[in-house]
Amino acid sequence: MRKIAILLFALTFILTSCTGDQGPPGFDGQDGLDGVNFVGQSFERTIDFLPENNYEEYIVIPSSIDLYDTDMTLAYILWEQDPVTGNDVWRLIPQTIFTDSGELFQYNYDYSFDEVRLFIDAPANFDFNNLSTAATLNQTFRIVVLPVDFVNSTNLDITNYDDVMEYVE
Repeated sequence: MRKIAILLFALTFILTSCTGDQGPPGFDGQDGLDGVNFVGQSFERTIDFLPENNYEEYIVIPSSIDLYDTDMTLAYILWEQDPVTGNDVWRLIPQTIFTDSGELFQYNYDYSFDEVRLFIDAPANFDFNNLSTAATLNQTFRIVVLPVDFVNSTNLDITNYDDVMEYVE
């Protein structure tokens, strides 16, 4: 019995006192989001704002995008291309535009669970016929769907397109 007790004690000592080199450090989490699993998703559409569509367009969110009731949907307009880098410049809408005649209108949007309405918003006395084709034709928008829990858990500036796109698949 004594031999068994010594053997168990020695085995316990050997197993509990084993040490080795410390393994390599793990990867740092992203901006304090360790363990958070989220995927933002986006898609683009180029549309025309015409009298026939009442200067608005309804865009159905593609079925390939997983939607949840709590998701946040953002819309950005392709504003220009950077003359130095050639990179696209995006702006969060609504975006207010001043016409040459001193009037103003906005590119705006709203959304429901599975669709986004992009539209030109203006005062009741605004004459849409005075809009240039540059303002109404071939307008490209990027729709971004983000989990609201993620947006609330970070210091994400949704007006900064580049910051938002870091988190989009």
